[in-house]
Amino acid sequence: MNDVIDIEDDRQRSLKTVGHISYLLHTIVALSAVVPGVQASIALLIVAFIIDMVKKDDAAGTWQESHFRWRIRSVLWAGALYVVTIPLWILLVLPGWIAWVAISIWFLYRVIRGWVNLNAGKAMPQ
Repeated sequence: MNDVIDIEDDRQRSLKTVGHISYLLHTIVALSAVVPGVQASIALLIVAFIIDMVKKDDAAGTWQESHFRWRIRSVLWAGALYVVTIPLWILLVLPGWIAWVAISIWFLYRVIRGWVNLNAGKAMPQ
């Protein structure tokens, strides 16, 4: 019976590690989006999204499933908002920068809130 518990504990630890990596990538994206000329943020956003999409089924039925949903929704919204506001950069730099700062603050809020809950072992709200 201890083997079953150990396997479950290993699964939870593994999912939590994935969560930490994903939240770290999200943090880098949120912070680097406001630095001119940083292209790595788009690649990291895609990497974090792929990691979460690949591993989300492993979290089915656990409290960590809500974190995968939270991160996936955060990436989809932030990515869409970053893309929609690209024309602001083309028209004038200042409006684009202001828009991306606002998006990044919102995104960073979601990352911090999720990461705090992950560390506390709490599920994210629907």
